Amino acid sequence: MPHFTVVPVKDQAQSNCDSLEGINWVDYRDTGQDYPGHQDTVSSDGHGNHKEDSPFLNSADAASKKNDFYDRNLALFEEELDIRPKVSSLLSRLVSYTNITQGAKEHEEEESASRRKTPKSPNMGTLMGVYLPCLQNIFGVILFLRLTWIVGMAGIMQSLLIVFMCCSCTMLTAISMSAIATNGVVPAGGAYFMISRSLGPEFGGAVGLCFYLGTTFASAMYILGAIEIFLKYLVPQAAIFHATDTLGSDSAMLNNMRVYGSICLSLMAVVVFVGVKYVNKLASLFLACVIISIVSIYAGAFKSMTHPPEFRICMLGNRTLVRDRFDVCAKTVMKGNITVPSQLSESFCLPGNMSSAQCDDYFNENNVTEIQGIPGLASGIIRENMWGDYQRKGEILEKAGLQSVDAHGAVENFGMYVSADIATSFTLLVGIFFPSATGIMAGSNRSGDLRDAQKSIPVGTILAITTTSLVYFSSVVLFGSCIEGVVLRDKFGDGVQKNLVVGTLSWPSPWVIVIGSFFSTVGAGLQSLTGAPRLLQAIAKDNIIPFLRVFGHGKTNGEPTWALLLTGLIAEMGILIASLDMVAPILSMFFLMCYLFVNLACAVQTLLRTPNWRPRFKYYHWALSFLGMSMCLALMFISSWYYAIVAMVIAGMIYKYIEYQGAEKEWGDGIRGLSLSAARYALLRLEVGPPHTKNWRPQLLVLLKLDEDLHVKYPRLLTFASQLKAGKGLTIVGSVVQGNFLDSYGEMQAAEQAIKNMMEIERVKGFCQIVVASKVREGIVHLIQSCGLGGMKHNTVMMGWPYGWRQSEDPRAWKTFITTVRCTTAAHLALMVPKNVSFYPSNHERFTDGNIDVWWIVHDGGMLMLLPFLLKLHKVWRKCQMRIFTVAQMDDNSIQMKKDLAMFLYQLRIEAEVEVVEMHDSDISAYTYERTLMMEQRSQMLRQMRLSSAEREREAQLVKDRHSLVRMGSLYSDEEEEVVEAPRETVQMTWTREKCEAERRNRNNAPENFRELMSLKPDQSNVRRMHTAVKLNEVIVNRSHDARLVLLNMPGPPRNTDGDENYMEFLEVLTEGLERVLLVRGGGREVITIYS
Repeated sequence: MPHFTVVPVKDQAQSNCDSLEGINWVDYRDTGQDYPGHQDTVSSDGHGNHKEDSPFLNSADAASKKNDFYDRNLALFEEELDIRPKVSSLLSRLVSYTNITQGAKEHEEEESASRRKTPKSPNMGTLMGVYLPCLQNIFGVILFLRLTWIVGMAGIMQSLLIVFMCCSCTMLTAISMSAIATNGVVPAGGAYFMISRSLGPEFGGAVGLCFYLGTTFASAMYILGAIEIFLKYLVPQAAIFHATDTLGSDSAMLNNMRVYGSICLSLMAVVVFVGVKYVNKLASLFLACVIISIVSIYAGAFKSMTHPPEFRICMLGNRTLVRDRFDVCAKTVMKGNITVPSQLSESFCLPGNMSSAQCDDYFNENNVTEIQGIPGLASGIIRENMWGDYQRKGEILEKAGLQSVDAHGAVENFGMYVSADIATSFTLLVGIFFPSATGIMAGSNRSGDLRDAQKSIPVGTILAITTTSLVYFSSVVLFGSCIEGVVLRDKFGDGVQKNLVVGTLSWPSPWVIVIGSFFSTVGAGLQSLTGAPRLLQAIAKDNIIPFLRVFGHGKTNGEPTWALLLTGLIAEMGILIASLDMVAPILSMFFLMCYLFVNLACAVQTLLRTPNWRPRFKYYHWALSFLGMSMCLALMFISSWYYAIVAMVIAGMIYKYIEYQGAEKEWGDGIRGLSLSAARYALLRLEVGPPHTKNWRPQLLVLLKLDEDLHVKYPRLLTFASQLKAGKGLTIVGSVVQGNFLDSYGEMQAAEQAIKNMMEIERVKGFCQIVVASKVREGIVHLIQSCGLGGMKHNTVMMGWPYGWRQSEDPRAWKTFITTVRCTTAAHLALMVPKNVSFYPSNHERFTDGNIDVWWIVHDGGMLMLLPFLLKLHKVWRKCQMRIFTVAQMDDNSIQMKKDLAMFLYQLRIEAEVEVVEMHDSDISAYTYERTLMMEQRSQMLRQMRLSSAEREREAQLVKDRHSLVRMGSLYSDEEEEVVEAPRETVQMTWTREKCEAERRNRNNAPENFRELMSLKPDQSNVRRMHTAVKLNEVIVNRSHDARLVLLNMPGPPRNTDGDENYMEFLEVLTEGLERVLLVRGGGREVITIYS
């Protein structure tokens, strides 16, 4: 066992990562020392302080040790051996592998506990570990109680078809299961483990529960079968309820089954609860009963060639009579020399009168005859049993070859005939027979005990299915060749004196079959009642279905007490149904659902060609898996379409429940691989060309700012993004971490996790992208350029407003913002800037009234029309009304504009109120002039603050200090400021006369500069822009001061970068006095169309 040592890492960068990520650095180095018990230990100095042996080559301790950590041959890799094990260490760990799910957190405790014990090496081979358990589980109650009846109803040909369909389905499933089971080490867990790890937790949970329900109902079916044998053939006197008339016998029998079934279930549950080991020890005895019973059937069939058993069937005309109702098969009997009516005649005639008028018409017209119930293998009866004879409920069993006069019979005498208790059809018989083919998972369920599971499971399972299939095929032919048709159709053996029909054929005695089948069904019921709770416990311990967690607990020895209780309750529901023929199709559905997904798992893995899909079993193909899957689906609907729909609904509900409520698991499943393949295919298809206007939707890149503690500063940006997601587009949330990538990787991961947590809180479904850059401005440019993949790239950027930019003397507070605006324009991306975003509504608020006002000043491709429409689809904005304002100049026809705009919106299928606002030419006000002057004076003053190199250096330090104060105290900054460190080098100043005079002149010029600043005249273009901003703001505030949201065209930045600061002032003036503003800038393409 390798020695694991938890050591502190001295490297500062790694220490930072540890503090951020909580990573425990584990040294996997094999010291070569022997430790008692081979337990994992932690190196310590005895005082609780961990210590580390120096890993460096020049260490004196390392040089002095003979058994140092690193071989000289591995010196090249010594830096990596801290975190990556040597091959020898890895192999030594694999040798000590225990059959516990590797890599699952929920099993780490069991794994660590198992290391303390010496693991018992599995030693079961193919015969004892797979073949015989599969035989025991496949052979069951249907073979003994129903197969003869199925042959009689369906005929030999259709019975062979039923057996072929069911056995082919299980054989194809076994091939798929063998491929999955041999694809790596299979921990103990069986079918549930294989499906869940191949198709994911959703499918695994749904199919696992279906498999559990199937196993539970199987226990109910076996118990009902055992009780039927007990009450019908072993101890008929034990019946509690008795029929008051001939028509009430069925209900009395069902009540007896319910009472005795409940008692038997309770006893079995107690046995399982008290001692499971006794159940496992008795498994061999139960298997021996099954094999002896089958051998006796074959022995009796071959013996019937020469000495057929004597079982006479009494026939009235061509109708079969219930043999235990009378003693002699004749109308009259001789008592001395006197002919008297027999018990049979007394049953059909009124007592005390031999007159034919007083007897049943059918009895009078037809003769009583006896035929051989078991003609034997050489009798040629096979020709009569070749084709089916399906019955309606209550139809009397008739032999086609016998003469009969059709006459009306009295209803009172109906109980004298053998009749069909249920209506039969091919589909019904398929559902009843299929449980005989189940049980193929027994070998995979024992994978933890097998010496070589990858070899034993395929060989043992396929051999077991082959053996059982041959037994079923031969049994169908033997039954049809040896037994009379009316006896075959006699489900409960009423015509052969209440004997088990298959028992009449057996040798040496019918009791061999009766006793053997009773014990085998009891054993199979115990096995199912033992396995089902453990399956439920495994599902509960995986923690994928929250409400099942309680069933993961049990007794101190791990026995699933609560799961056994639930299993008993569900099995009791099956027993209350009380009919074997009605329970069998239910469990057929659940097993078929399980087998369907086993085939699906194999087909998906094969078609995806997952790199990890390397099964040792080579005789599989995806076409076989699809054929098996199709057969499972077909058999589900053939046997019972309504049960099939119910089973699918149950599985679908469990799937959706796990998807939305269950714990997230990453098992490397095939569905994730399928999603990756589908995503790749879709991305390649999207790459063909740009999307059509009808398919355009906002694919958002949301630029977030994090504070010093890596918390999202303005989560309402994410809230607003989620409210826009009715367009079902892509959302990428990006942020920039300033620094060097090698040093800031841990910080980047922490930032990513913080944003993902906030996205989950705000219910934003999308992706997170963090970029580490030396400058924030460069990081944002990288995000705009590189986010997305193929056709799934963002087409819209959402960013916050740089609050506090006026208070900051550092231009970086707003230059990053304008650079981002220019980059989005250059990239032909749309831009959204929510202003006052902290006042935007949360997802829990509801606007019951109000307006969303759109100020459409210039055409932007329709973004202003589309965004409010998408917002109104969200519950927050749903009840708001949409108003669209446009601006008309003096030479525009405002009336015609309003008509045209209304028609345009009608064709766009957008409901909105339309209004045209006329803006008259007016003189520039003194307020406008004053605002422009103040703006330019401020710009000029900041420009004069950067005069000489010495002054610039001193000014940079001053700005940095002030900027730090602003940053610490600002609550509004929505844009990442860049930290510029002052130059470190020392400036050597040598004062000369000329430098001294220049410094004196600069100081004397300061008042002159101030006077020049006061006499500054504003630029006329700036005055015009300020005039437009002021006038538009007056109109917008006048009309939309009470609007819930105002959408407004965002003017583009000036081409000349010298006017950037003035541009910020224009935007401030334009949006003053408005509570919530969304500045929108189109991406240069149409995003909305009038065409369908």
